[in-house]
Amino acid sequence: MTTIDSSPDTAASSSTIGRLLAADVDWLTSTDHKKIGRLFIGGGLLGLLATIAVNLLIAIERVDGDNAALDVDAWSQLLSSQRVGLVFGAALPLAAGLAIAVMPLQLGARAIAFPRLVASGFYMWFGGLVLSIVALAGNGGFSGGDADMVDLFLAAHGLMAIGFAAVGGSLVTSVLTTRAPGMTMRRVPFFSWSTMVFGLSLVLVMPVLFGTIIYLFVDHRSGAREAFDGNFGITTWAGWMFTQPTTFLVAIPALGVFAELLPATFKKRTPLRGIVFAGLSLVGVSALAGVTQQLAFDVPWRGSQLYLGGREDVKEKLYDVLPWAMFHGLPILGAGILVLMALFLAKPSKDENGDTIRPNIGAGFVFAFFGYGMILVGMHGSALEPLTDLDLAGTVFNEASLVYVVYGTALGVMGGLVHWAPKLWGRTLDMKLVAPLALLGVAGTVLASLPHYIAGFLDQPSGLGYSDSDLQIWNILVLVGHALVALSVLAFAGLLAKTVLGADDTDEGPGDDPFDGHTIEWATTSPAPTNNFADVPMITSAEPLLDKKQANAKESV
Repeated sequence: MTTIDSSPDTAASSSTIGRLLAADVDWLTSTDHKKIGRLFIGGGLLGLLATIAVNLLIAIERVDGDNAALDVDAWSQLLSSQRVGLVFGAALPLAAGLAIAVMPLQLGARAIAFPRLVASGFYMWFGGLVLSIVALAGNGGFSGGDADMVDLFLAAHGLMAIGFAAVGGSLVTSVLTTRAPGMTMRRVPFFSWSTMVFGLSLVLVMPVLFGTIIYLFVDHRSGAREAFDGNFGITTWAGWMFTQPTTFLVAIPALGVFAELLPATFKKRTPLRGIVFAGLSLVGVSALAGVTQQLAFDVPWRGSQLYLGGREDVKEKLYDVLPWAMFHGLPILGAGILVLMALFLAKPSKDENGDTIRPNIGAGFVFAFFGYGMILVGMHGSALEPLTDLDLAGTVFNEASLVYVVYGTALGVMGGLVHWAPKLWGRTLDMKLVAPLALLGVAGTVLASLPHYIAGFLDQPSGLGYSDSDLQIWNILVLVGHALVALSVLAFAGLLAKTVLGADDTDEGPGDDPFDGHTIEWATTSPAPTNNFADVPMITSAEPLLDKKQANAKESV
């Protein structure tokens, strides 16, 4: 049995309508990983914009904490829509889409493993998301009041869980079995390694989520609603999927983009690649928080020393401290390793001719850099929340850390799209237009999150109302932040669409290697053909294209 299926043939039609129908059928039934990935990315961008719109509604309601336009049920469903949108509507499809589209090219593979399974995963995700929206509109989300809509909400999430489990299995299998000859695991590009960790996280987490949903669905559908507290039990038993640290797993591909772009930007080889692999893998430890269904940790803290109480309480307190250190500390350590890598590569150095190596900082790197920073800030904020002496539980602090992680992931994925646009579309985005959008996006992310960090310390509840008028300014800033992020994403999507759809076939493309890449995907044509490579390349190092360029340079001398 092979892990790579053949692509179905699509009959051409001489009529315009026939050609359009044939093109639509080709996209809807395609097993080309680049098309499937772009379907995920397109859906993720739409989901991100819709979720930002929900965040804007929430922010508008919070500007005046004493006068709410929404009733309790509508407010509850709006908050449910926010969580579902951030995780399943935006972050997961964006991360999965970029991984599906790019990873096989980096491996030198002709196709992704089990492409029809990946395509099925897209339709399960998309169908589940649509059903979730219907359920939320019918008061069926967390603590929903309509029993049938709550059942639909649970079933929809079960469908999405199966879809992402299928995607995860394909990603892991691809990295393990479809690498080009000579590409050992130590030579796998950083982004492809991050997709493997991301895929393994999905394989671990999604079946646990699906099993939990089965318990909740049976309990709620049967009418007993005692074992799992009916509709109110969704947050208690499945809420771990929509909050930190489980949500760190969606950021792994974005961190992989940052790690991938560092060597190409600073024009250097990465030493000690195993340490970078370990760092990306440590972020994947957050998936174990989902496997063990850890929703929160109550870690006592007194002054500058960990408070363990009397000797009889030591064992009990360690049970709280160790999971907190593992599920929050290890991912932060893993992401922090990339800082050391960046500092090492950014160190001034000279080439063989004695000339100073000047970095080539493009718009893709700017997106990836700021996305990485936002993710790291979200991780640190999440680590503070369980410290009980800070009294952050039940405040908007948790929402802020989730927004940091998801918006940071979106920035990182947009950086990846800018970087690999030549291979996906055969075009490059205008750097002068794209780079300001990265700055706008990071400014919006900071304003949409940091004020709620502050408001969390000032005890603003996660709900709607608050009585302290001093909190109003922070909620106004959050509203402005979400608006800026919406503007950034809309402008990016518009620029991407204009570049791709408005390009004339007679125009000269950007070339096969416009960014002086190091890895094998830059050896194929732009855009990459259906089967990626005319001839499967032989890999002799972690930077095969850089080796070839240096060898050619020596021969020319």
